[in-house]
Amino acid sequence: MALADTEPAILIVDDDKNTRDGLDRALRRSYDVLLAESAETALQVLDKTTVDIMLTDLRMPGMDGLALLQRVLARSPATICILLTAYGSVETAVEAMKIGAYDFLTKPVNLDHLDILLKRALRSRDVESENLNLHEQLNSKYGMESIVGNSSEMQKVFDIIRQVAPTQAGVLIQGESGTGKELVAHALHRLSTRSKGPFVAVHCAALTPTLLESELFGHEKGAFTNALSRRRGRFEMADGGTLFLDEISEIDTSTQVKLLRVLEEHKFERVGGDQTVQVDIRLLAATNKDLRSVVDAGDFREDLFFRLDVVNIDLPPLRKRADDIPTLCDHFLKEFSKQNAKEITGITSDAINILSAYSWPGNVRELRNTIEKMVVLARSPKLTARDIPQNIRAGSTPRASALPAPAGGTDTAPGVTTLADAERQMIYALLKKHGNNRTKAAKELGISRRTLHRKLNRYRDEAGEQP
Repeated sequence: MALADTEPAILIVDDDKNTRDGLDRALRRSYDVLLAESAETALQVLDKTTVDIMLTDLRMPGMDGLALLQRVLARSPATICILLTAYGSVETAVEAMKIGAYDFLTKPVNLDHLDILLKRALRSRDVESENLNLHEQLNSKYGMESIVGNSSEMQKVFDIIRQVAPTQAGVLIQGESGTGKELVAHALHRLSTRSKGPFVAVHCAALTPTLLESELFGHEKGAFTNALSRRRGRFEMADGGTLFLDEISEIDTSTQVKLLRVLEEHKFERVGGDQTVQVDIRLLAATNKDLRSVVDAGDFREDLFFRLDVVNIDLPPLRKRADDIPTLCDHFLKEFSKQNAKEITGITSDAINILSAYSWPGNVRELRNTIEKMVVLARSPKLTARDIPQNIRAGSTPRASALPAPAGGTDTAPGVTTLADAERQMIYALLKKHGNNRTKAAKELGISRRTLHRKLNRYRDEAGEQP
């Protein structure tokens, strides 16, 4: 059955031998056909090879088609998945499409319809791939290639960046440590009309008030001990470009006054000097605090706050956009595999589940460091739950350490295989707590309502309820 390398590979999964053989005969002339009599066998096949298309029955003994669909798309989101069923219903079709199925067919299969559907799906995938390549090229050119995320929260951030970047407006970027505030600042600069000018960053919290003033505005020779020559400050260095002040809430009151003047008049004097220096800069500022609260506490000038807060970008913590964790893991895995010359091909769904259950107090920075550690220490071509640092496994919610050990051997760490059971119990408990309000339960869980809906439907299917 060896065919040309250019032929797409299709995996047919059905517990009915007649159906498997019939589809094999119909498709073998145009496709490299692989067969599996169960979802479990299909996963074993996919451990050894990749396919372009998976055509699977919905109802099979053991794992059903919807559960298989979830597992396959978690491993390989680009796989075209089409479900077959003799129990066709709108509800099942909608659920399959939500999970990520390309389409849904009822048995007996119309072979002409199937042929058209497969060709259309492959064309659609090729177009999507071309669009993705173009998107990546545009991102590389226009500045957002380092900011990863497909969640609705991050799409809002991207929209604001695209809208405000070409303007001269000041931007206040707020978010917890590790959420990527400096990446946003770089993107705003590279997408702006000042992109050919300098981008100068100052981390305000790292400097004492005296050093910060000198760092920002420069100093004249003899202005203070060890000022042996005139030194340009960061405002002068950023002339014609962008100045980024990170942790601006840490600036002392006297420096705030001088900073306000620069923003209003675009001029200042160096420390120890009387010569006025004129500059043309765009100021971007960032803080891991709620700057309005700092103002209300009397530790930051309100007039300066209003000058800074022309446009506000709030970066969500990673726990509020857990849907982005698989994408971020893939991004960092590729980055560190290349950097360390290691051939790591992917990450298991069990590992993704554990990483998604962790709260990530250090946000994207902590996740990035974790994936780097996993790649560096990995001993197999695919990252598994065993590769996850113990502190992350222990800190996942629900905690695996409180669960009984698994009965059989798996590729996961001890105690981790029942994480899904504990997660299910926690979800049902929160739904009960919130009177079955899915929106409130999802918010407390730190996941989207869509993700919660998908999990609940999976629990229903695993329980053997009718779709």
